[in-house]
Amino acid sequence: MSTGTVAKPSAAPKKAGRRKLTWPWILLIVAAGLVLFSLVRVVSGADDLTSVGQISGALQLAVPIAMAGLGGLWAERAGVVNIGLEGMMVLGTWFGAWAGYQWGPWTGVVVGILGGALGGLLHAIITVTFNVNHIVSGVAINILAVGFTQYLSNFTFDKAEGGSSKQSPRIDPITDITIPGLSDWLMDLQQKHWFLISDIAGILGGLVTNLSLLTIVAALLIPATWWILWRTAFGLRLRSCGENPVAAESLGVNVYKYKYIAVVVSGGLAGLGGAFLAIVSTGIYQEGQTGGRGYIGLAAMIFGNWMPGGMALGAGLFGFTDSLKLRGGAENVHALLLLVALLLVIAALWQLYRKKYVVAAVSGGFSAAFFLWYFLTDEVPSQFVDAAPYITTLLVLALSAQRLRMPKADGLPYRKGEGK
Repeated sequence: MSTGTVAKPSAAPKKAGRRKLTWPWILLIVAAGLVLFSLVRVVSGADDLTSVGQISGALQLAVPIAMAGLGGLWAERAGVVNIGLEGMMVLGTWFGAWAGYQWGPWTGVVVGILGGALGGLLHAIITVTFNVNHIVSGVAINILAVGFTQYLSNFTFDKAEGGSSKQSPRIDPITDITIPGLSDWLMDLQQKHWFLISDIAGILGGLVTNLSLLTIVAALLIPATWWILWRTAFGLRLRSCGENPVAAESLGVNVYKYKYIAVVVSGGLAGLGGAFLAIVSTGIYQEGQTGGRGYIGLAAMIFGNWMPGGMALGAGLFGFTDSLKLRGGAENVHALLLLVALLLVIAALWQLYRKKYVVAAVSGGFSAAFFLWYFLTDEVPSQFVDAAPYITTLLVLALSAQRLRMPKADGLPYRKGEGK
């Protein structure tokens, strides 16, 4: 009889998980970003990078994208891909302007939401009830929305005073809020161009100067979405439809109902973004004014990893670069070259720390190229200025692709009764 002991199998090594960012780390990253921006502003002389007007403009440009992204998040968390966000925004712009110039801006906002929700309902019928491919349905809605609004404009706006077949009459503005005293003080502080202090003043000043009431409503919808989807039983059921609808149905969840609710809400939020464009951003409906913002909102949602906070950050990034293009143009975008170069230096050092020498070398090489581009030129081509927001969005999506996790059943066909 053997006296040897049998060795116990060793426990399988645990996979190293991705560390979750805590609030101290988030605040540290924000502080480092502010310092980096201030450094770029001082070196480049592009004082408009963090001015009150720049931040205020960025916020206004980010809202329609954030509403489209939030709409995409609702739909995809329930398992329905919503490429039709652009068309739903188009419906929001038209219906918002149509009601807004006749009965006031807030009525226009409500009708714009209903117009987008109508597009969402159509998408839900096609994808959920008839199980048509989600991408095909979304593209079809985008095409139909453009044609439908053009047709409506021909016999509504074209016959209205101050309107035409391609634009609506002027819409009364929604009230803006400026905090007296504080706004002026922050603007004076920002105009001194002190390192870091003026940058913080410019950012805070942009948040309390000429702030539309609809901007506040839109901003509140982001934490409201997080609370509804992640802190309520309703949200748990809705998200279960996007993760495993068969299991959700076996537990008594009416999957069709939750998918319908999610997609209609998705369309309503995109419609709100469209109404914001027509009523707040321009004060008028113009054909083609969405400019692909529905697609950018979808990109912001993906960048944010299907989470409200990350989506808002992506929308803010696009709004910021878009505002830079409008305010100062070539000078501001030229300063971004220096910012990108510094970020690549930081990325190269981080990869060296992780002993990923090839990635570090590539980052260092691109950093050197951006430094040379910045110091050997005084401005960037106008074509690059126009494309800067879109290039920024693509770069951010490419760099963040490795950490993304979409809902498991997102876009997959589902038939009622599959779990039985």
